[in-house]
Amino acid sequence: MRTRTTIGILAVLAVTLTACSSSDSSDQADHKPSKLTPEQNASIDAANGIPPEPKPAARAAYIADLDAIHKDIVHGKPDKAIDRGRNQCSSIKQGQDRAKLIETTNFRFSSPDHPNGHGTDIAEQILDVVHKRLCPDF
Repeated sequence: MRTRTTIGILAVLAVTLTACSSSDSSDQADHKPSKLTPEQNASIDAANGIPPEPKPAARAAYIADLDAIHKDIVHGKPDKAIDRGRNQCSSIKQGQDRAKLIETTNFRFSSPDHPNGHGTDIAEQILDVVHKRLCPDF
């Protein structure tokens, strides 16, 4: 009797495992996340108040202005500084008051040597550069 029960259980498990592991490629394709086009990403960014990537000349001016304030703001990572600035534009577009914008700027523009930001005075200068160079229309 035990042998029949054991064989029965093993047979049910084998059928169950076979059924679970078989799936066609169309099922798998349906569960892959869709990728957005660059135009769709740009549209989402615009809706969230994030300006487009700056053109090379504007990018260079932005990085130069930040470096003129303090070299550790960019700290060798210009792409990161651009992303942080574009995100700060979102806060500007939301209409936050200046004190709150300075606070978020200080928080966003941290570095390994300044993990808590660069302080209020430098954050205010960074905010002005972000506004001037990345999102002057906000």
